[in-house]
Amino acid sequence: MMSNKGKYVELVFWVLALTLLATANPHEHHFTLCPLANLGFDWCPGCGLGRSITAIFNADFEASFRYHWFGIPALLIILYRIYQLSKQIIIKQNKHLKYKEI
Repeated sequence: MMSNKGKYVELVFWVLALTLLATANPHEHHFTLCPLANLGFDWCPGCGLGRSITAIFNADFEASFRYHWFGIPALLIILYRIYQLSKQIIIKQNKHLKYKEI
């Protein structure tokens, strides 16, 4: 079971990641953390996923599928995870905020 602090960190990470992808331009070359791309390989199973999600935010679904076929399912999975974490944090906060009726 993840601690409450860990849930906050993960929630902030996913929201920040999607915010950065939403504001990025999928057609520009950018720095990558991909070890395969940095080693000079042309193909990587995960490369293009970020561009695919960025294209979804720009409503370019055809380009999204061209960049990576898993972009739409990945975005849905991340959004669901954000929903789960938010729900768990809110429920935990509501337990602490309950008051006694007189």
